[in-house]
Amino acid sequence: MFRVGILTVSDKGARGQRQDLSAAEIEKQLPSSLYRVAAYAVVPDEQEAIIARLVEWSDQQHLDLILTTGGTGVSPRDLTPEATQAVIERPVPGLAEAMRAASLASTPHAMLSRAQAGLRGSTLIINLPGSPRAARENLGVVLPALPHALEKIQGSTAECGSP
Repeated sequence: MFRVGILTVSDKGARGQRQDLSAAEIEKQLPSSLYRVAAYAVVPDEQEAIIARLVEWSDQQHLDLILTTGGTGVSPRDLTPEATQAVIERPVPGLAEAMRAASLASTPHAMLSRAQAGLRGSTLIINLPGSPRAARENLGVVLPALPHALEKIQGSTAECGSP
């Protein structure tokens, strides 16, 4: 069972002015046989607040996976990618590249995504968009690869390819 944190990055959400629909959408996507949401929070679009939560969940709570939602675009307050880059130790660019590539089939705005993915210790951190639909769709792109990735991150020595 993989322990997951869902971090919503939203000024309005942090002030209680907007209901967080994206986190619920993300949680619905995660098969309960493999994933348990162990942490959830809403923080404002402030780099230091995002960094603090990512570090806490990685270093103290030792979550296996952190999924952020929100703050991945080009608006001045979209700082989730910068916060993620500040804490990850090893990038995993293929995850964000796959999400962008799949999203381009639906909208040209996908090329504006600055989402990041990477490892901090044994925690995989992935940035998802802020809208519930886009978060669901983007998570759906990477979800098939996550169990294998998380097993490898935890030290599995099983062979990756078939004979």
